[in-house]
Amino acid sequence: MTTAQRNETQAPGRYADVNGVRLYYETHGTGRPLILLHGGLGSGEMFTPILPTLTAQHQVILVDLQGHGRTADVDRRLDVAFLADDVAALIDHLGLDRPDVVGFSLGGGVALNLGFRHPEKLGRLVAASAHIRRDAVYPELLAQQDQVGAAAAEYMKDTPMYELYQRVAPRPEDFPRLLDKIGVAMRTDFDFTEQVRGLRVPTLVVAADADMAPPSHFVEVFALLDGGRRDGGWAGEGRPAGGHALAILPGLSHYDIDQSPLFAAVTLAFLDQGR
Repeated sequence: MTTAQRNETQAPGRYADVNGVRLYYETHGTGRPLILLHGGLGSGEMFTPILPTLTAQHQVILVDLQGHGRTADVDRRLDVAFLADDVAALIDHLGLDRPDVVGFSLGGGVALNLGFRHPEKLGRLVAASAHIRRDAVYPELLAQQDQVGAAAAEYMKDTPMYELYQRVAPRPEDFPRLLDKIGVAMRTDFDFTEQVRGLRVPTLVVAADADMAPPSHFVEVFALLDGGRRDGGWAGEGRPAGGHALAILPGLSHYDIDQSPLFAAVTLAFLDQGR
């Protein structure tokens, strides 16, 4: 039995063939569907600490994006638009009726692109630690991202990301290839300003107070959604007409916000508001 066959046999979830990708997903809990999207070099497992909170009243669908976790890579660049199309196809595959989508970091970018490209398929959207311009990231971090590639694989062998990949990936030897693709994606310039301005899916913008981009950037994103421009009013009449919201979470960073009970709490408060 090959490594891929062994890992697929042991996997607790299922696979959906969408857009040429054999996409791995797991379903936990019952209730209104919530699709949960992980960050770069991670997998759905990264949400384990907050999963019990999210599944208390929701059916949570964890997805391993292209080349991550138990989803093997394909001959296609790692692009948030492609990844969003994969998740949209999964929504159709599962027959879900406008599920909510929550994404962190890379997954947050995918969630936003779902809102840009497939708004009719979504209920509400939460984008955590997802900057909308490459130049919003601190310069020293951009310099580090410029160094990400296959050559860094040897130096990452003691990291949780490498351990996870070796344990669950269908082809563990593909880790350097994933680093190459992540590196290219990080070095590619992007600016989603106009797409955010036209976003029609009710969206919660979430960030840590010590994230990869300054809090002011996420305030800027909220302003593009007509947020923070006036007093909200006694009855909320001054809030953004699209139902958008902003949360800057204290005492957290890009590296622990996805596992924080505070992140789970604000996510559920937004998703369940008025329902």
